Amino acid sequence: MTEEKSANAILLLSCQDQKGLVYNISNFIYRHNGNIVHAAQHTSVTRKIFFMRIEWELNGFVIPRDEIALVFKHVASQFDMTWELHFSDTVPRLAIFVSRHPHCLYDLILRRRMGEIRAEIPLVISNHLDVKPMIEQFGLDFMHFPITPENKADQEQRQIEEIRKHNIDLIVLARYMQVLSNRFVEEYPNKIINIHHSFLPAFAGAHPYQQAYDRGVKIIGATSHYVT
Repeated sequence: MTEEKSANAILLLSCQDQKGLVYNISNFIYRHNGNIVHAAQHTSVTRKIFFMRIEWELNGFVIPRDEIALVFKHVASQFDMTWELHFSDTVPRLAIFVSRHPHCLYDLILRRRMGEIRAEIPLVISNHLDVKPMIEQFGLDFMHFPITPENKADQEQRQIEEIRKHNIDLIVLARYMQVLSNRFVEEYPNKIINIHHSFLPAFAGAHPYQQAYDRGVKIIGATSHYVT
């Protein structure tokens, strides 16, 4: 019989770069008997902004999990941090947006089924009907919102209503070939993840793969980023 793994706390934060950030954050965890299991940080040299993701075990941590945010806010206020606290045993709910090509969507669904992605996928939204049979095969909710320049604003509002109804935590754009409006993006700051080929800015436009092939590119890849 295997022992159930204890949950971890995950802190995401950003603020103006300044002295003492790493010390005060890690010391907060140390002083309350926390064991750090992962830490990553980055400083934007041009914008002078510090970013950090730090994860520690809750097993043995002396602050109850429902009080950690209340206690940490005293550290955060000293440095004017923007921050979020998450827990590893909380399963996020994803809405996947897709157009005609299902390969990214299919990969996400399979990885979720194999346990590589720890998330629920209660909703798939598309501006086409091409992927509907596949989605229904997996037993997922499928919503069709055809987009034209004339109805884009109304359809995005309907999409937002469905996202709220399904209590979605994150939106993943898996080859969704529509540009989201500023209003939609502002509704979900840092909650929209885009999967995109890695050809930009060298090969922009509708046919980047053909452009890369014509130029003799031998190695390609993909990127993911938050939509802003």
